Amino acid sequence: MRYKQHVDVMRYDDLKQILQVNGWLMFQDGRKYELEARVDGKKVPCKVQWGERKDVLKLWKGDGTPRQSGYRLAVHMGEDAQSLELWVKAEGIHQMIAKKGRRELLRVINAPSIRYCLDIKCIRGKKLLLQGWTVSCHNEDVKIQMEDETGRKVPIKLVRRSRLDVLEMFQGEIDTLKCGFNLEVAEEAEPFYYLVLSDSSSVLKILLDREKIKRQQKLLNSYPARFIKEARARGMKAALNKAYRKLTGQEAITYEKWFALHKASKSQLEEQRKAKFEYEPKFSIAVPLYRTPEKYLREMIQSVTDQTYGNWELCLADGGGRENSVGAVVREYSERDSRIRYVQLEENLGIAGNTNAALDMARGDFLALLDHDDLLAPDALYECVKAVNSNPGTDIVYTDEDKIDMEGKHHFDPHFKPDFNPDLLRSNNYICHFFTVKREIAEKIGGFKSAYDGAQDYDFIIRCTEQSEKIVHVPRILYYWRAHPASTALNQDSKQYAFDAGIRVLEDYYARKGIPAEVSHGASPGIYRTVYGLEQEPLVSVLIPSKDNREDLDQCLRSILERSDYKNVEVIVIENNSVEPETFAYYEKIKKKYAGLKVVTWKGDGKFNYSALNNFGASEARGEYLLLLNNDTEFIDAESLREMVRIAQRPEVGIVGARLWYPDRTLQHGGVAVGIGGVANHIHQGLPEGEPGYMNRPACTQDLSAVTAACMMVRKTLYEELGGLTEELAVAFNDIDFCLRVREAGYLIVYDPYVQLYHYESKSRGRDDDSPEKIERFADETEYFQRRWARFLAEGDPNYNPNFSLETADYSLREHNQD
Repeated sequence: MRYKQHVDVMRYDDLKQILQVNGWLMFQDGRKYELEARVDGKKVPCKVQWGERKDVLKLWKGDGTPRQSGYRLAVHMGEDAQSLELWVKAEGIHQMIAKKGRRELLRVINAPSIRYCLDIKCIRGKKLLLQGWTVSCHNEDVKIQMEDETGRKVPIKLVRRSRLDVLEMFQGEIDTLKCGFNLEVAEEAEPFYYLVLSDSSSVLKILLDREKIKRQQKLLNSYPARFIKEARARGMKAALNKAYRKLTGQEAITYEKWFALHKASKSQLEEQRKAKFEYEPKFSIAVPLYRTPEKYLREMIQSVTDQTYGNWELCLADGGGRENSVGAVVREYSERDSRIRYVQLEENLGIAGNTNAALDMARGDFLALLDHDDLLAPDALYECVKAVNSNPGTDIVYTDEDKIDMEGKHHFDPHFKPDFNPDLLRSNNYICHFFTVKREIAEKIGGFKSAYDGAQDYDFIIRCTEQSEKIVHVPRILYYWRAHPASTALNQDSKQYAFDAGIRVLEDYYARKGIPAEVSHGASPGIYRTVYGLEQEPLVSVLIPSKDNREDLDQCLRSILERSDYKNVEVIVIENNSVEPETFAYYEKIKKKYAGLKVVTWKGDGKFNYSALNNFGASEARGEYLLLLNNDTEFIDAESLREMVRIAQRPEVGIVGARLWYPDRTLQHGGVAVGIGGVANHIHQGLPEGEPGYMNRPACTQDLSAVTAACMMVRKTLYEELGGLTEELAVAFNDIDFCLRVREAGYLIVYDPYVQLYHYESKSRGRDDDSPEKIERFADETEYFQRRWARFLAEGDPNYNPNFSLETADYSLREHNQD
């Protein structure tokens, strides 16, 4: 169920105390919907007028039928309102689509009646040229003039023009057709001008700096504006590749095409058959059979006999009864190849029992698991042997996998996995296929257990990992899982018992480890949530750097000190060169209001340094744990702080990160992948709420290489041991650098999706690098990071599969030309 939406314009009538919101929302399937408004969390009456937005209808190609799209919503709201939420209600959905905090509402309440946008500012010859639009909320013509620094009226050439796009945005409120304009200053440009816009109640003066315009113009003349935006967001290389594909008409590569390009070629397979290894272990491939269709049985056996590495045995245990034809087919193959071994069971022992019977036949060094109708890539065992030889002492090898259709012709739904990831494994059985383990480990744990039928492989894998010291991941698609319509591969409702068994698997795991924990189903079938026990409530010191920006800070503080159910906190507001007198009055107010809050002043050198600010704050902290927190964030759930401490208390955990949402409920942060764009980027940024993302990763607790310091918890002793954040990285990448140092020290970086916050950072702002000084600083910090972590970047992020693109953070496939 997909929809798109946007809030275009907000206007406040202070006499009637009415807030009007213009925007649009449209479901892809065209379904009808209702809108609700909530002021300070309470539902309030609202009046909605609907309109068709032709510009919006272009987003999705439809059948031409008019669809509900544009709206004008009016709601009664006092000037002291703290928040406004917009909710959509339709068949199968009822959720918030936008939230405006106190800061944004104040901007609307105090906004002048004139709205404007300057699309183009440039110097041509020696003259200043402007292009844009302006409207008055009073539906008047806006007077346009130009002044110099002394207030002298400057002669201009002004041409009014139609802007139908602007009229669409205001949805009938404005009927001044010619709201657009082209303006030329009719004299040689002075260093500074003021564009003066006025109506009957307001006068706006917009400063125009000639030198700044020239710098921006030079940049824009060098690169198209859209390209610059792409380069800032994703890196220069990614922007160039995207531009090339756009210009040449190339689309993103499909998986079937990618698979054809990346599977082993005939010549490579022939070379593999000739290869010799120092260590050539025997693999015992265990397959439980039960009335396997002959076509699938033959294809499975053939996929094993086609292996380019030859030291294997195929152990087949048949629980389907003597009446079926399976035995005859298997004997046909075993007569030709002695490596194929078969046993007919007296009775069906169930999936676990039948698999154990196959394991009992094994004589190899490693055991491998294969379902009776699935297939192996011809180089599967070769790649496993290669991994074992490259990593002496390996106990387990697992690979990537995909699915094939019933005919075995089409490959789809690839599962590209991270390297061993304990927290992700406790969230779902991401390892699954192809899985090989030393036979001595499988024997030690006692094989499969029928008590977990449906999740018997999940239990087996977890118990094997408990006894293993070295687990190796081969990032290649080497296992093809045949997707039956009734199997859990496609129909997740058909085996609820399997998902329930998964809960018992995890409950028993925690019981064996002596870890107090409760397990429940997660965001979707096969995803699990663990809530760890918390016997004590250690003191948490929340570090919040802040400069002015009182409204955001107040919202942040209330979410911690008033709504959180975790009370043993101290909040340290780190004052950073504020200039507004109201800010210091606010500090006095909150110090009296909240007993657990203090304000400390960082002197610094007048330049912003996020690392130094937090290091200073940490020196003032008394807590066992530090929570680094941006002042423009807001905890959504009362138990979020408690949830973070539950994870942070685990001795193997170094850092806990959170899931951050933009106010419109699209994802701002679902963890960080290192290497994207040359340094790092947020994973799944912009993903709408309700969308699963790649393999439900945004909803899974998992280990990552880095998380954002916009909300990051760390044990204070560890923070001090590592020297805090690196102050040479004043603005960019200091959190990524710190996470990598924590990881280098042997600790896990855990992303916890059950800790959720709003992050009121502007999605359209981009990076704050619009001056030469900031551009230079960003370049220096990028160089510092790339030099410091050159080896890590070269080897690749172990938690982000190398088959994914380094151009985007949305798990797109990586193409050859990115290497």
